[in-house]
Amino acid sequence: MKNILQTFCLLAVLLLCQCQKEKDPSFSITTEEIGKLKKNSLTRDLELIYAEDSIVRDTVRGNFGSNASKIQIFEKGGKKLLTLTPNSDSIPTIENILINDPRFTTENGINTQSTFKDIKEKYAIKKIITSLNNVLILLKDSDIYFTIDKKELPENLRYKTNTNIEEVQIPDTAKIKYMMIGWDS
Repeated sequence: MKNILQTFCLLAVLLLCQCQKEKDPSFSITTEEIGKLKKNSLTRDLELIYAEDSIVRDTVRGNFGSNASKIQIFEKGGKKLLTLTPNSDSIPTIENILINDPRFTTENGINTQSTFKDIKEKYAIKKIITSLNNVLILLKDSDIYFTIDKKELPENLRYKTNTNIEEVQIPDTAKIKYMMIGWDS
């Protein structure tokens, strides 16, 4: 009886290990795709790609005949997923993507709720650019980049615009303000 119970417990543990929840591909970020959106997707195909979601285009620019400057994707229920910026080519594709939903996660497990420590543990940092209110983190060998609000920095670095901020000066606990992808097709 004891052997049967031990065997049953072992099988149950193995079954649970095999049934681990797989990542939802509709929220994965790879070098060629962000969820349903592919790097070579045309802006005219967005209605097909996001047929089950809502698309909001910049109507002011659309009324004047030019391409929309921003295209927002909302899931049914109203949660904002992505903000897309098309390029100005004759056949426009998506040039920049702002990730609005924390369910979108990179292959290395980074999302909008990650910290600077998470970023530097998973990616090599190529460059840090300082602006008036933010710090831009560019990665090596990746189209992903991050913005961190200067409010996350030590006070002596917050108000200087000409100061080059280095990786060691950014606190590990600094939160991501924006997570973006730039596709320069």
